[in-house]
Amino acid sequence: MTYWLGLTGGIATGKSTVAAVFKQRGCLVVDADVIAHQVMAPGAPVLQEIAAAFGADVLTPDGALNRKRLGALIFADPAKRRQLDAIDQPHIRVALKRALDEAAATGAPVIVGDIPLMYETNWDKAFDGVAVVTLPESVQLTRLMARDGLSEAAAQARIEAQMPLDEKVARADFLIDNSRGQAIREKQVDALLKAVTKMA
Repeated sequence: MTYWLGLTGGIATGKSTVAAVFKQRGCLVVDADVIAHQVMAPGAPVLQEIAAAFGADVLTPDGALNRKRLGALIFADPAKRRQLDAIDQPHIRVALKRALDEAAATGAPVIVGDIPLMYETNWDKAFDGVAVVTLPESVQLTRLMARDGLSEAAAQARIEAQMPLDEKVARADFLIDNSRGQAIREKQVDALLKAVTKMA
């Protein structure tokens, strides 16, 4: 039997780093961010919908999504963020469902769905259990500012746009504390995999 593990956390908590450990351990990982980028590749129909809603300058001259420009718009205005979700989430949901179906066909013992908005978009119901990657909020803020070149206010707005991390932690089946270095991170993943392999 396959164990379906959802993987999520807050922005800049290091989900991709943790997902990489699962891949190293031989798990099949379905990455929602990769799928979202594919859905919104240059020339994709959804980009025209986004441009119509938010203005032509959310696209670059070569037709790609100007993520920095769009991010500045939606994180400053919750109504615009909801408007974007209404446009892009149905497309992403279809593509993600297809990717998960393809993963299921492999019969892999553990399939990991790396989905940043796991709880916000109700994907948690598709998994046997959900692991939440955590960091102290101060570390999360510092990492996000450094990673995306954001001011403290802009980084805080992005954090606050998501479900609070402590709420995700309260709903989690498993926790991975990503503030304690590589060795501890890998031990936590190994312990989690040992537990879910027994459940499958």
